[in-house]
Amino acid sequence: MNHDAELDAVGLLCPLPVLKARKRLQALTSGQVLRMRADDPAAVIDVPHFCAEAGHALAASEDDGPVQIYYIRKG
Repeated sequence: MNHDAELDAVGLLCPLPVLKARKRLQALTSGQVLRMRADDPAAVIDVPHFCAEAGHALAASEDDGPVQIYYIRKG
């Protein structure tokens, strides 16, 4: 999937991946996509919840071994 920005949150534990995603999304315009890589087991729950609460869309997610990749479209 095409993306406009990238965030590597591998090695960070809850709540840091979501907090860093929030900050990175602030610099994007509505409709742009952030690609975030994370390996925190809680991210599977935290990222979709964050998107729903903040008005963003989780456009896609996939696994790359132990790392999850999330594509977040800014709302």
